[in-house]
This record gives sequence, C-alpha cells and structure tokens, in this order.
Amino acid sequence: MSIRPAALAGLAAALWAGAAPAHEGHDHGAPPPPVSRSIAPRGEAASAAFELVAVVRAGTLTLYLDRFASNAPVNGATLEVETPDGPRAATPAGDGTYTLAAPWLAAPGHHDLMVTVAAGEEADVLPLGLTVPQPDAAATAGSGDRLSALGRTVAGRLAGRDPVPVAVGAGAFLLGLATTALLRRRRLGAALAVAVLAVTLVLGSAAFAGAAAYEGHDHSASDATKSDTTRTAFVAPGAAGEDLAQRLPDGTVFVPKPTQHLLVLRTAVTESATFRRRLELPGRVIPDPNASGVVQSSVGGRISPPASGAFPRLGTRVHRGEVLAFVTPPVQAVDASDMRQRQGELDQQIAIVQRRVERYRKLAPGGAVAQIQLDDAEAELAGLRDRRVALDAARLQPEPLVAPVDGVVAQAAAVAGQMASPGTMVFQIVDPARLWVEALSFDPLAAAQDATARLADGRSFALTYQGSGLADRNQAVPVQFAVKGDTAGLRIGQFVTVLAATEDEQAGLAVPRASVLRAANGQDVVYEHVAAERFEARPVRVEPLDGERVLIAAGIGAGRRVVTGGAELLHQVR
Repeated sequence: MSIRPAALAGLAAALWAGAAPAHEGHDHGAPPPPVSRSIAPRGEAASAAFELVAVVRAGTLTLYLDRFASNAPVNGATLEVETPDGPRAATPAGDGTYTLAAPWLAAPGHHDLMVTVAAGEEADVLPLGLTVPQPDAAATAGSGDRLSALGRTVAGRLAGRDPVPVAVGAGAFLLGLATTALLRRRRLGAALAVAVLAVTLVLGSAAFAGAAAYEGHDHSASDATKSDTTRTAFVAPGAAGEDLAQRLPDGTVFVPKPTQHLLVLRTAVTESATFRRRLELPGRVIPDPNASGVVQSSVGGRISPPASGAFPRLGTRVHRGEVLAFVTPPVQAVDASDMRQRQGELDQQIAIVQRRVERYRKLAPGGAVAQIQLDDAEAELAGLRDRRVALDAARLQPEPLVAPVDGVVAQAAAVAGQMASPGTMVFQIVDPARLWVEALSFDPLAAAQDATARLADGRSFALTYQGSGLADRNQAVPVQFAVKGDTAGLRIGQFVTVLAATEDEQAGLAVPRASVLRAANGQDVVYEHVAAERFEARPVRVEPLDGERVLIAAGIGAGRRVVTGGAELLHQVR
C-alpha cells in the first residue's frame, strides 16, 4: 500500500475544512464595550439641585459636584461621605472638585456611599454605588501568560473537555488507519510522515479553534455592567488610567467631568412657551437721516484745504458749521475781461457820484441844495462801493464747505487741487450713536416693536420700528428701524438679518442659537445631557425666534437638559 501525495493533500484539506466551520460558527458574544477599558471606576448620583460624579483612582476618591440644571461647578460646598471608617469630609480642590483619601476602596467589590452636600442654603443627600472590578489577568498578563493560556486551551481540546468538529475527528481516524497499515508493511518512514502530518493538523486546528474561542469569549455580562451609567455606577475592568472623551458606538458622547469643566459645558432645562412668529428679512445699516448729512459743492471749482492746512480724516469728529474745505471757482479769460470792464464802469460811477456828494455838502448849509438830495447822493455812493467790493470778492473768495451736523467723517473724497463739479459730495457726516436699519419685507408686516437684528458674526441688537414704505423696491417694501442701545462695531452699509415679529403665534422651546449644530447629514441637532458624563445628539426642527435664540418646534420635549455652552466643542469629539 502506498500513500500518494494527493491523498495526503486531501486529508489535510478535510482536516482544515473541519476546523474552519468551528471558527465561523462560534458565538462572539456582545459587541465591544462602549467605553475605553482605561476608564477608572466611577459612580454618579443626581437630585433636583446637584449632580455628583465619584471617581476612584490610586486610593483616592475624587468627587465632582455640579448644578443639575446648568452643569456649572459648585464651589465652596461641604461634602461629607459615609465610609466604613465613619463620616469623612472631602477636601475642596477647586472648580467643583473635592478629594478624599479612600484606602478601603482598594478592595474589589461593590461599595455603597452616602454623600451629604451642603452649598449655601441648599442641602441634599446623594446615594451612589461604586464597583471596583477584579484585576483583569488576561489584560495584564505578558506574552508568556497568553501563550500558556493558549496551550491550556489546546490541551483541553485534546483531552476531550471541548469536543472538536466531526471533520477533524474523522480525518484523524483515517490517518490512524493509514499509519497502522504502513507499520504492518514495515514502512516506518512513510508511517512517521503520516503521523507527523496528523499531529500537526490536529494541533493546528485545535490551536486555531482555541484562539477563536479566546477572542470570541462571551463578554455580554461584563459589558452590560460597564455600559450601565444611570444613577448607580460605571464599571470598567482593567487598570485605571486617564479618562478621555470619546464618541461611543451608539452615537452618544462620553465626556468625563474634568473635561466638561475644561470645555465649559453648560446646559439649560427646556421649557415650552408661546412666541410670536418671526420673519427673517435682509437689511443693511443706514445713517439716521436726522443726524447725518453730506457736504457738497454748489459751484464747480478747485478744492483746497481749510485754514488748518489739512482735510479732516475719516473718523474725525466735527461740529456743525465747521469749515472742512474750500472750493475756488476758476475764472475764464472772457469772464476776467467782463469783470475788468465792469470794475471800470463801477469805478467811473463811484467817482462821479462822489464829486456830486462833495458839492451837495458845500451847498447844503446855505440852503441852495435840499438835504434830501444830499442823502440820496450819499446812498447811491455807498451802493456803488458795495457792488465794487462784491465784484472783487466774487473773483477772489472761494466757497467754504461746512459741516451740516455734529458727527464723524464717514466718507471723504477731498484731494488738494482736485476739481469738483456742482453737486459733488466731498464729505459725509454721520453720528455713530444714531443709526438705522433698513430691511426689505416681501410680506405684509405690521408695526414690529420688538424686532432684532443679527450680524454675520452672531452678535445681535434690538431695533425700534420707525415705519415702512408704500412703494415697491425690487418687489419688496422697505421697512426702517432705529438701533436701540450701543451701536459700537456697526458701520454704514453693513448687512444684517432682521428678525421681525408678526401677529401669528407658535409654541416651542427657546434655546440659544449656539445650541443648534449641523450634523454630517445636514440635519440640525442639539445635544441632550442624558447622564452625568454622557451626551446624546437629538435631531430637531428649528425656526427663527430672535437674534440670540431659535425655537425648537419638534424633536425634543420640555424638561430636557440641552447643552447651551460648548456645544461646538462637544460636537468635535470623535
């Protein structure tokens, strides 16, 4: 009898095929634990006023005390913990953190604690549970221990404590028959080869199945314990290390209390109320027409600086009546000739009338000339002299450009030597404390007394309704509002979004605009504080409310803790 290589290959394939289904059909148990295995053992408790998280690390019990509604750290409180050694007071460590030496927590097992909290006039008793796990030998053992465990698994399978698949047994039986036949024919070499092959395949399949069983061991019980963070305890096996924020497989975000304090996460409890429906209108900042003006030239001429020698700069405060520039009209050659001719005529008339006045003065005392004739001659002489002076001034005196109102220079187009046409705007004067907003409404809008405006950077300010036009402007009606309060940071022409109230009412939950974020799928979400160290994204439908808040119309109910501060940082946790 001869053993062909093809037969050996077939037997090897049969043995390997028998081992593979054992791995594929093995029960791998529950999914991986939701939180990193390095998370320290912890427990939590909450009341209507406080939220408490206790963390065990290196024989020290660290307590984090926050306000339940706002998630703000509570400083200056008194915490007394009931321990096996009697009541002990925790030491404040700043930022709502308190520490207590707890050597009795070094023993594995479950520990029930009772914490008495007193902060100002508020006091509460918070019970919580802590479970210190057994050391995880499999997680801390070295490579030699892991190999020993694998060897014990293989030995157990070979000893029959864990049956191998039928295919492996059948293959081993056939190889045993072949080895016996070869020994009877005294073909020792071939028999040894077949025996070695059999042992190798059996050990390999058993080792493969053992490794699969080790990796796929059912951890469902411990995982369920580790994922339970509501009110009792959060248990994680293994050595306690640094607690890191992480996004869990179920989509929630685990953020330890120290990280919450670092990110300044704040929450607010949602309340349902009725609000007037708002319209979002495009608008821009304009000057108050009663506190602004333009400086224009009434004649064409050359611009020159005022007596100070410099034009006012942008942002310079000026006062009403202050000279800002001069415009000197040019004199043409023809005009100069006419002016000289007119000056000559006036000089001749002045000389004639002056001689007449002198003659009348000599004759008036003797009664030869009536006094009225003398008075008429003197008046005619004064009029001619005034006309002569005005003609000289028209030729030499420039036109002053004065500020029409008090304010600052918002626009300036003055350049020395520049020629200005009649009606050219040289300066614009604006009072920065009195600004308006003009919006365009595409819907009928009643008097909106509580309108607000929002800038591109998120800032908002209140508006007072001034009036709306009757004429269409690009198929819209202009509506004007006055800015109430501080106008710092606003500039003329700046675009804003006006939120004007209508007569319609709607119910919902008002939250800050910073609470609403955009998810990867484009949907609006808010983060709910579902547990002391867990946050969950809730899809919502929002509508505009005012410059600082939005209205949640659907997606979350009243009485939920919604993140109002630091939501953007929380959204970045991966």
